[in-house]
Amino acid sequence: MLFKQAPQPRGPFVYLRRVAIADRENWLALRRESKSFLQPWEPLWDSQVLTRAGFSRFCNYHTSGWKDGHLRGFLIFSNQTDTLLGGITLSNIRYGANMSANLGYWIGKPHARKGYMQEAIILILDYAFISLGLNRVEASCMPDNRPSSRLLLKNKFVNEGEARAYLHINGVWEDHLLFAILACDERPRLPEL
Repeated sequence: MLFKQAPQPRGPFVYLRRVAIADRENWLALRRESKSFLQPWEPLWDSQVLTRAGFSRFCNYHTSGWKDGHLRGFLIFSNQTDTLLGGITLSNIRYGANMSANLGYWIGKPHARKGYMQEAIILILDYAFISLGLNRVEASCMPDNRPSSRLLLKNKFVNEGEARAYLHINGVWEDHLLFAILACDERPRLPEL
C-alpha cells in the first residue's frame, strides 16, 4: 500500500492525529504521569522509553509503519482543548485474503473512564473498515483487565476465546482474551458533526 497523508478522524469529543515530533513533550509528560497506571498492561518499558531518544524511536517506528503500510498509529486529542489523551493503533495490517489488523490503545490516567477511548475506537473502526477496506479488526486484553474487556464489548467486539501466554506484558508471558469485530457487524456510531 502506498504511503498516504494521514486523515484526522474527528468525533464530537476527540480527534485522531498522526504522531509528530512536536508532540514529544506532551507525550513524555503524559506517559510519565501514567506510568504506574499503564505498565501492568504493556510490554516492559526499557530505560530509554521516557527519554527524547525513546520518543524519536517511537516516531521513527510509526513513520516507517505508515510508509510500508503495516501500521496506522494515531494520538488521541481533545477537540475542546487539544490536550493529548492517549494513543490508538492499527498494527499488523494484512491485505490479500486476510484483510485484517490488530487494535492497540492506551489512555493517560487523568483521562481514563471518561468515554474518550470508546469514541476513539469508533473512529478507528470507521477508518479501518471504510478508508482501509479491512474486513476484520482484532484486539486482546488480559483477563483481569476488566475495563478494557468491557470497552471492547461495548464497541460490539465479540469474545472469540483465550490464548495462553499470548503477549509478553510487563516482563511476563500473559494469557489474553481474544476479541474481533467484522466490517459487516453492527457497531456503535457517532452522531454526525
